[in-house]
Amino acid sequence: MTESQTSAPMLTVLVRLREALQSSALPLDLPKVEEARAMRAEMLDQLEDYVLPRLIQIDAPLLTVVGGSTGAGKSTLVNSLVGERVTEPGVLRPTTRSPVLVHNPNDAAFFDQARILPELERSTRSSADPGVLQLVGSHAIPEGLAVLDAPDIDSVEEQNRILAAQLLAAGDLWLFVTSAARYADQVPWDYLKMAADRSAAVAIVLDRTPPEAISEVSSHLLRMMNTRGLKDSPLFTIAEGEVDSEGLLPSAAVREIRTWLSSLASDTEAREGVVRQTLEGAIRTIARRTYLVADACHEQIEMQRRLRGDVQAAYDQSIRAIDNASADGTLLRGEVLTRWQEFVGAGELLKNLETKVSWVRDRFSNAVKGKPAEAAKVTVAVESGLQTLILEHAEAAAERTDAAWRSVQAGKFLLENSGVDLSRASRDFRSRAERMVRDWQGGVLEMVRTEGQDKRTTARFLAAGVNGLSVSLMVVVFASTGGVTGAEIGIAGGSAIIGQKLLEAVFGDAAVRRLAAAAREDLDRRVRILMDEEKARFIEQLDRMELSAETSDQLRQAARKVDDLRFTGRH
Repeated sequence: MTESQTSAPMLTVLVRLREALQSSALPLDLPKVEEARAMRAEMLDQLEDYVLPRLIQIDAPLLTVVGGSTGAGKSTLVNSLVGERVTEPGVLRPTTRSPVLVHNPNDAAFFDQARILPELERSTRSSADPGVLQLVGSHAIPEGLAVLDAPDIDSVEEQNRILAAQLLAAGDLWLFVTSAARYADQVPWDYLKMAADRSAAVAIVLDRTPPEAISEVSSHLLRMMNTRGLKDSPLFTIAEGEVDSEGLLPSAAVREIRTWLSSLASDTEAREGVVRQTLEGAIRTIARRTYLVADACHEQIEMQRRLRGDVQAAYDQSIRAIDNASADGTLLRGEVLTRWQEFVGAGELLKNLETKVSWVRDRFSNAVKGKPAEAAKVTVAVESGLQTLILEHAEAAAERTDAAWRSVQAGKFLLENSGVDLSRASRDFRSRAERMVRDWQGGVLEMVRTEGQDKRTTARFLAAGVNGLSVSLMVVVFASTGGVTGAEIGIAGGSAIIGQKLLEAVFGDAAVRRLAAAAREDLDRRVRILMDEEKARFIEQLDRMELSAETSDQLRQAARKVDDLRFTGRH
């Protein structure tokens, strides 16, 4: 089986892993989410910049990335290895310039934009743009080797630090440069720890060290390397000294490093060993970190469900409250009750309600004759009362949801970045509620008209009229649960019974129950639609996150497949 054939299964599953990572957005502001976001970005960069290109072309030149601290002498070392000035050392800090990749001219095709570091534009000229990769061909670099000069890992410019990390992650071999003054700094060792954790091939260059201090400093540095997982990494030393007019170190100062790199380039087995070590370490680390990103994705979904649940609970509570208040007699108070009593002339009727129901029906018919204006007043009062009730509970639902979301950082972030004030009902809610109530009243009117089509000739239907019967049906709906108590039984409840008796006299008991149920169901449906529209303002904030519950499982499945292939050696 050829090398490409053995790499194919791993390449396939890593491409799927990359796709899962790309879709694993972590938009909600949760504890430790910044760490997870950075991890995900690093993993994607390493897959695209190094792992996938290297698997596709396992025989590509060994990419040696020269990295290290500010002022360690990286660019001077690269120029000295090449034997000419190919990259500009920074005199003023921070230095912002494009990274420089030096390669043998015969290897130029390996470093086009489609292979490694695809996001960096290619150029053959020096640039101050860190988004440009300067390519330099030199026969001083043997075939099978390339040297990349990276920015300072501890630059005060964040863009330089980010690029340095990206370039180091794209290398087969780190040539890590430090100095007597900087070798114990924390930042370089953070990077070296990452290299050790993923078994990346590393060589360390102790540069700019006084000759008399080389023995002592290098001994200390070796001990630090041994205790930090780098005991097998070569250590080279360069004594502090003068550079020539081109800014190059004496050839003898870098001879050992040049020879070592050349031997790697010329020895296929040794070169492949370095590549395999770094590649396998990168793949192992990516698989391990994938589970952490999967956990972070799961936490995002759980928080999204919680926030969605907060919205649902708040608006369900308001819908129930509207339903109860519009059915338990609450609306048969105040203006509605006054207008209704004016319409039916309820005083005399209420006195005789218990003993002379048939008489009440007749008196009702007589009382409402010629009172279309009073019926209209009841309709207006119902519209106003019902609209006020709905608005009150829409405001309450918005306030409850806002408070629940602000209790967690993720919800607070969504609210503050929504661009609108979600703690109140929508600005147009009042007009939409008014239109909804009028539409419901129109539906009630149509129900009565349809039900009375074959009863238009009856005296009672003609006496009460469609409008009178429709407002009677509304009043019956508002007391349909019989929830009024105490003194209100004799007023609101009694008034509702008057309307019910009239409806029964015109349509019959069964028809009245059916009409009341249909009107109640229609009102509930319209209220729910209206409140769902309000609820959607919050749901839209969550849906914009484009979170998928499947992503976490996809990541874990891909990571398990990577591990399976690693353990079976099929890569």
